[in-house]
Amino acid sequence: MLAVLAIGLVSCASQPPGQSGTPAFLSGLWHGVIAPIAFVISLFDNDVRMYAFPNAGRWYDFGFLLGIGVWGGGAGAGAARR
Repeated sequence: MLAVLAIGLVSCASQPPGQSGTPAFLSGLWHGVIAPIAFVISLFDNDVRMYAFPNAGRWYDFGFLLGIGVWGGGAGAGAARR
């Protein structure tokens, strides 16, 4: 019950709207490609983040997911080998 309440409250959170110059698709793609490297650096430097905020929203997210997919090849690549 507590988990359902927590998920319900979190789902109400919103992101401020993107403004001119906020990271969009291409920035998301690049940030996804360098995310594992940025994560390791972020362990030692508090000024480095692997995900830009605020960003342009769904297009940034889509680019980020495509970029991070470069590292793992996607879930389908692992299943195809079997």
